[in-house]
Amino acid sequence: MPSTPTLEKTSDLGIEDDHAEHAHGRDVEADPKHLGDEEFGGHEARKKLEKKLLRKLDARMSILIVIYILNYIDRNNASAARLRGFEDDLHLKGQEFNTLLSILYVGYILMQIPSNMFLNYIGKPSIYLPCCMIVWGMISTLTGITNNFVGALLTRFFLGFVEAAFFPGALFLLSKWYKRSELGVRTAVLSCGSLISNAFGALIASGILNNMEGKLGHSAWRWLFFIEGALTMFVAICAIFILPDFPSTSRGWLSPEEARLAEKRLEEDVGVGDGEETEGHGRFHGFTLALTDWKVWWLAVALTSLVVSLSFNAFFPTLSATMGYNPTITLLLCAPPWVFATLVAFVMCRHSDRTKERFWHIATSLSVGIIGFIIAISTMSLAARYISLFLMAQSYAGFIMFLAWISNSIARPPSKRAVALAFINAFSQLGNIAGSYVWPKAWGPSYAHSYAICISTNGLCIIMCYIFKKHLEKLNRDIEKKEQEEGRPVGFRYIP
Repeated sequence: MPSTPTLEKTSDLGIEDDHAEHAHGRDVEADPKHLGDEEFGGHEARKKLEKKLLRKLDARMSILIVIYILNYIDRNNASAARLRGFEDDLHLKGQEFNTLLSILYVGYILMQIPSNMFLNYIGKPSIYLPCCMIVWGMISTLTGITNNFVGALLTRFFLGFVEAAFFPGALFLLSKWYKRSELGVRTAVLSCGSLISNAFGALIASGILNNMEGKLGHSAWRWLFFIEGALTMFVAICAIFILPDFPSTSRGWLSPEEARLAEKRLEEDVGVGDGEETEGHGRFHGFTLALTDWKVWWLAVALTSLVVSLSFNAFFPTLSATMGYNPTITLLLCAPPWVFATLVAFVMCRHSDRTKERFWHIATSLSVGIIGFIIAISTMSLAARYISLFLMAQSYAGFIMFLAWISNSIARPPSKRAVALAFINAFSQLGNIAGSYVWPKAWGPSYAHSYAICISTNGLCIIMCYIFKKHLEKLNRDIEKKEQEEGRPVGFRYIP
């Protein structure tokens, strides 16, 4: 559910270990941007080379958005299939459909930390992530041939098991290439893939479910899994040739100068190369560093609470159906709120990066989401309930900014960052498991109890984020005081 020019006054916040804290204490006025630029032909030549590097890097990283869209579509297509006989054909009863949704997150949680540790070890995301994608596309396709609850349960469990590699792996890959001043917007753009998938996933599902019923003797919901799974496998094969590896392991698409610059940028940002691990420690040192940092646990619990409040996502077609339209119209009505949410998320993330502020942007988005929940509780009016879906969907902007906050908070060495990213995202999936049972049919069509739970968990996340913000402000005051006492120039600051 799941971090870098030189350090600036208002660099993105970091959860720093002693090694990184020491690096931040260096004399930043020496301006390392210009030291050592001779190997790139001088400062101006370096700037041009850096722009070229970022253009090439952004172009290759853009496929992560497509992969994330397919990741979400494959994960959530059961909700769309539910509208066209999925439950009846598999003879589901009671809480069995909700169990199918929640079982995915069991495998998803179990595999995230081992997956990121393995990815950091092999250093070949261009092979590892697409191979995992091929497997999950195949498993998603096999869901279409199941005939009972047990068969669907097994495919959903193993789907989560393999999908676990992607999101924490993608966040880790971004943090291996981009400076912290660049990472926020990239994380936001990647995360917008989940919002786009909710919009276009509904449109694709509508087209398949409306036109494929009975083709070759199969129900339309089976074709939904066949087609979307096949599309996933096709994109995965393309990704093998597009995705970059880590700066120290990439070959072919970078010149020697560009490869050296990619590594030097991260060295300048925290005073240690991203390929460097702490010497004298075992392979599980990063695991220990991450899980003994209380701030990692705090962020994990806050994100879990937020994820519960966003559980309406998996039931969006069901909530849209409470307005009384047929399945095709219901799926089409799902798209506009997510298009709106994508635009809001991008604008707010850009503004958050420019103003170097996180908490109030997150709190504003989540508070608007609470207003949407209250409207949905208060009335069954079609117009009001549809507006409430827009307000609820835009609260994903707060979720994306929270992810950017986390990504910029992870200290080096890379082994710690890999584990922390995976742990926070994995821990937060407990919210998805709980959220699968927040929307039982018996509470419909008003779902007042469900919305009340979402309001409570949303509010808890805001409170925890506020406490975290105050803690970061205290750390900034302590850093400033120490700089003044030691006569050092202004250096690293957390962003509250």
